[in-house]
This record gives sequence, structure tokens and C-alpha cells, in this order.
Amino acid sequence: MKSHKLLYGKRGLIFGVFDRQSLAWHVARQCAIEGADLVLTNTAQAMQIGDVEQLAEELNADLIQCDATDTKQLEFLVQNAQKVLAGKLDFVLHAVAQSQNLRRGKAYHELNYNYYAQTLDTSALSFHKLLQTCYQLDALADNASVVALTYIASERSLAGYNDMADAKAMLESIARNWGRIYGEKKAVRVNTVSQSPTITNATQKFYRISKFAQITDNLSPLGNATADDCAKLCVALFSDYMPKVTMQNIHNDGGYSMTALSDKFIDFWEQQTHKKD
Repeated sequence: MKSHKLLYGKRGLIFGVFDRQSLAWHVARQCAIEGADLVLTNTAQAMQIGDVEQLAEELNADLIQCDATDTKQLEFLVQNAQKVLAGKLDFVLHAVAQSQNLRRGKAYHELNYNYYAQTLDTSALSFHKLLQTCYQLDALADNASVVALTYIASERSLAGYNDMADAKAMLESIARNWGRIYGEKKAVRVNTVSQSPTITNATQKFYRISKFAQITDNLSPLGNATADDCAKLCVALFSDYMPKVTMQNIHNDGGYSMTALSDKFIDFWEQQTHKKD
């Protein structure tokens, strides 16, 4: 894969690497290709059942265990990431999300509220905790860039996505508020990337993901964005080439979010109808 060394000399912290399907995996690899030095992190359980150690070895990156909902563990992680990388962090990726309600097939009108609280804590509040920890420890360099991964269900009602939609809406609000505060303090940029539906270990729990991906691919003028497309966008946001982009929710979806109907989708729909006939 061609490299322009856009992140040469930069230090980054990547949350959420699990396996080759995970978006964070693709982002981490692209960041390394572009010259960044990295620390990877995930929970102890994810490290046991995923392939995080394999990627860390491949990228010559340090691996530090952390539960992103635990502020003490976040403090340990952020402090040690700076020691390992020998300096403040230039960029951070938050790719942390989980919903027991979604995993267990709970309908939105039948949510378990203990699970709901866990969803919000893991998928949204962990982002606030991360940024607050970095802020209090002065762990981000001037002009650093922070990106969190989100989904269009934060803006539209999407059957079956349940409490994760609420968590993503909260995540985006946290990005805007911290973008203002951190921007005024240290010119740190905070953005979210709203990715096309992408098959990962986490999204497989959303049982409509494959069908929805077909629909969005045919509604999107450019087709669905791939995991590698997501990685390249994150690299651009982490680089020095987007110095004034902050507090934005950037749709990386081939134009789906702005398209009501397309010729491509009409053709797709007619083909599906003929199949049924």
C-alpha cells in the first residue's frame, strides 16, 4: 500500500483493535504505514479472544490493556502511552462500542435498563472519560487530533439498532463539546466519522446489517465506504492537512446520507422484485 508518510514522527493511541474485521485494525495499519508510532489498547477479554497481539507485533506497537469505562485504567493507559512513545499524543482513535441489548435481540420498546446504562457508558461516556483524562493529564500535544467512530443511526431512526443509536447521538454531542473546550485550550481537533455499514465482529450483532449494507450501497452514488476508506479518512484527520476541521460529524458513506433516491437503487429494487415474481 502506497505511503505518503503523512503521520511521520507522530504518536498515536488506538482504541478498539480486535481482529482483521475491526475498523480500528485498518486504521492502525494505515497509521503505521504513514509513519506513526502507536500504542494499541483494548480490554483484557478482547485481548484474550481477539488478534490484538498479532497486530501489535506486526506494527511494532506497544499493547496496553484498558477498560475505557474505568477512569483509573484510563489514567494508567494515558500516562504509560506517553512514556512508551516518549512524548505527548498527537492523535487518538476511539472505536469503542457495545450493547448487550443489541446482542440479546432486545427491541427498543423492551430494553433492559441495566444493559442500556452499560451501552451508554461503554459506547459514549467512555469517550468523555478519555478526553477528560487527557485534558487533566495534559496528554495531548498542541494541534492534536481526536476521532471517534459513529453511525448514521445517531441521526435517523434505524429499526433494530436500538440503544446503540442513542449512544452514538451522545458520542457526537460529546465530540462537539470537547472540540470547543480543547480547541480553545490547545487547538486540539475533535471529530466523529460516520461510516457506511461495515461488517465487523460488533456490527454482526445487528442482524439487519447485511441487508442494510446492500440498500445503502445502491443508494450511495459512490457505493459504500470500505474499512480501508475509513482508515484513509482517519489518517487525513490525524495529519496536518486538516488543521481547521473540528467539531464535525463527517459522513464517510459514498453520499448515502445526502441521497433520497438513485437510479442505481431503482434498478436494484426492480431486480429484487423480479426475483420474487
